Amino acid sequence: MLYLQKQLALMGGLQGPELMLILVLILIFFGAKKLPELAKGLGQGIKEFKKATKDVQQDLHQAMEEDTAVAAPPRKAAEPAPIPQESESNEGSEVPVSSEESTKATDASKA
Repeated sequence: MLYLQKQLALMGGLQGPELMLILVLILIFFGAKKLPELAKGLGQGIKEFKKATKDVQQDLHQAMEEDTAVAAPPRKAAEPAPIPQESESNEGSEVPVSSEESTKATDASKA
């Protein structure tokens, strides 16, 4: 960024006499016949650059719009696991009992 600022400051320092000198040197180097071709090529290059810049900006905006449209809905918070209830036959025991075992235990105690 600092480099760009220095370059812009340099360009801002070019006044009328400096620009005239540069234009005269270009005219001497390239000749009067080549100047229109150079200007045309420069114009086409700038046009292509602007077009490419515009295309990239449109692609980025489309991608951002697609991302917001396709964004996944917020997830629900995980529900806590149910707390196992202790059965009568399981009192004092620290080993968890499955529902089948507790059913068998209650059937056995009823018999």
